[in-house]
Amino acid sequence: MIPVIGLSLIFSIALCVHVVRSGQAMYWLLIILMFQPLGGIVYLLAIVAPEFVGGSKAQQMKAAARQALDPQREYREAGRDAEDAPTVTNLSRLAAAASGLGKHEEAERIYAQALQGHYADDPALMLARANSLIELGRAAEALPLLEALGEQGEKSRTPQTDLALGRAQAALGRTEEADVSLRWAAAHLPGFEGMARYAVFLGETGRKAEACEALAELDKRLAKTHPRFRREARPWRDMAAAAAG
Repeated sequence: MIPVIGLSLIFSIALCVHVVRSGQAMYWLLIILMFQPLGGIVYLLAIVAPEFVGGSKAQQMKAAARQALDPQREYREAGRDAEDAPTVTNLSRLAAAASGLGKHEEAERIYAQALQGHYADDPALMLARANSLIELGRAAEALPLLEALGEQGEKSRTPQTDLALGRAQAALGRTEEADVSLRWAAAHLPGFEGMARYAVFLGETGRKAEACEALAELDKRLAKTHPRFRREARPWRDMAAAAAG
């Protein structure tokens, strides 16, 4: 028992040295020392292993682990960067982080601040602000932004834009237009959000049979998806199922 405890302590100390020397967040010290040896194993898999493996997948693993352990980290870091240098890039990053935490009012305000001067017609910023407005229940303010975005030409017509446009139109009772926009987005948007939101629209407009068909199509696509991505798709599938039910 004593040798095992000694090995665990040596393992933890070595990882603590790595934390300090590599400039990792200090909360890792607490995790490693308080939850021996499990905390050390988590650190090894989340931080040390990706450094040896390298590549984009490793970086994604590392970012996902950090996000799970500290969901507000990106928001804090983006806030510091935006305060030090309020560039459009830094403001956009902060707004995206705020939106990811459900802080849509803050995100909308920051996007509105960024949409100035040279960036007043920036498609990405316009779409992001419109989505924040939709989440806040302010579709009447989002719609002009999305219509102006559509006037910029075919390059600005993306599945993401049509999805937002359809959501705004639906919220404002423009059912026929919303049907066209959401159906097109569902057919062209990668992933499952477009299909799920179209199923919700169909259900809310009394077209339950079509909502069930949309759910069946979603399930068909889900069955062909790699198991690793099915967990991410589950909330969208549940949303569509509720609409079809």
